[in-house]
Amino acid sequence: MAKVPTALVAASGLVGGYGVARWSKKRQLGGAVLAVAGAAAARQWQRQAGGAAAGALTAAYVAAFAGSHPLAKKVGAWPAVFGVAGAVALASWAVADRRG
Repeated sequence: MAKVPTALVAASGLVGGYGVARWSKKRQLGGAVLAVAGAAAARQWQRQAGGAAAGALTAAYVAAFAGSHPLAKKVGAWPAVFGVAGAVALASWAVADRRG
């Protein structure tokens, strides 16, 4: 089975979590998508880059989620979500995916 890049998993969790919350009008459902994707990415980060890198990337994922909220007030919701998702994807690729 082909390995899905962690950059894609993490970015999809951020974008998908927001999309599900927005369209379903159920923030908890969006949070579940965010959490499941984050946990899957964290497991892959740990396997591919080790515990310290996985911890740093997980912190970046959570910080991106939190940071998208104030950023959305300045640039809009979707641009904020895509911006933080891109940043996390780039970090994930640089730390974990390009090694594999």
